[in-house]
This record gives sequence, C-alpha cells and structure tokens, in this order.
Amino acid sequence: MKHKEVADFLFEVGILAKTPRSGFHFLGSGQQSVAEHLNRLVYVGYALAMLDGTVDVAKVMKMCLFSDLSESRISDLNYVHQKYNERLEDKANKDITDPLPFGQDMHDTLEEYKIRESRESLLAKDADNIELVLSLKEQVDIGNKRAESWIPPSVARIKTAIGKELVQVILDTPSDDWWYGDKQDSWWVDRDKEV
Repeated sequence: MKHKEVADFLFEVGILAKTPRSGFHFLGSGQQSVAEHLNRLVYVGYALAMLDGTVDVAKVMKMCLFSDLSESRISDLNYVHQKYNERLEDKANKDITDPLPFGQDMHDTLEEYKIRESRESLLAKDADNIELVLSLKEQVDIGNKRAESWIPPSVARIKTAIGKELVQVILDTPSDDWWYGDKQDSWWVDRDKEV
C-alpha cells in the first residue's frame, strides 16, 4: 500500500502527546508531554535562529522537531533514569526513519544535531535547554522552590551567546507578563472597553 510507512509514522508521532516528560515527577509539580515540549522547543529554536541571523532557520526547526522523536519508542528518560538505563536512541531513530521515503533527510538531520558541530545544532540544543528553563521558571513563579534549584545547571548547558542572552531575559521576566501586563490597569478590575 503506497504511503503505508508514512501513515504509520504519523500515527507513531501521535504517541508523543501521551508520553510524559518524566522529570516533572521528580520536580513535584507541573506536567508536560514530549509533544508539548517539542512544540515550544520548535518556537524557541525559530526565535534563536532568527535572532542569530546567520543560520538555516528551517534546519534549526527540523532539528528541534526531530530531537526527541525516539521517545515514541524509548520514552522520556530523565537524568536519573539515564544513569541506570541504556538509551537506544540511535537504534530507535534508525528504526523510525529507515522505512520512510524522506527518512534519509530525517536521519541526516538527527546526526548533525547529535554531533553538535554546526551552528544550527548548537542553537537547536540551546533551544532544548531554554525550553526546560521556561518550564522551570513557570514552576518557580507559582512557588516551587525545588524548580529554582534546577535552573542553574540548565542554564550552564547553554552554549551560544544569543542563547545566554535570551535565557537571562527569561529569568528576569515573570511568566505571566505576556498576558497580565500592567496589573494596575483598570481593565483587570472593570474591563471597560472603549467603544
């Protein structure tokens, strides 16, 4: 049947929405699926690539999108789990990509991401760590003190200058500023609209 492998692949990536990011269990609050992580990760990667201005933006976004693809088969193993389990990430990625007519492109993208030599791969990995910092900052802002202690090692993993600049702004910005804005604005009391 033509495109059967593609249909199987599209069903498989759907499981990422049901695969929890396991670190939140240790954090004690919050929750996130792998698909939710990948969604914001792609946006962070896009923003970093655009701010950098010298890289292939689409390549950065593809690296971000594919970065945790193997977790549909191996699940999300947090730092403690990884100490005691062998992650067969390369095998899972190969098994996922090999049957696909565009699998070689995916494989090549994942290999470049893994090697971390290209500017695009460094930005994509920074995006991954920044997405975690965003999630942790949201937990800090609602009172999780443990999340606060998880931020420094996450920030220390960021390699690019633009990533370091962005993460500092994130840490200095309340996570509800984007929607709450000026809390003294009368809108939040009486919601008067000018007609």
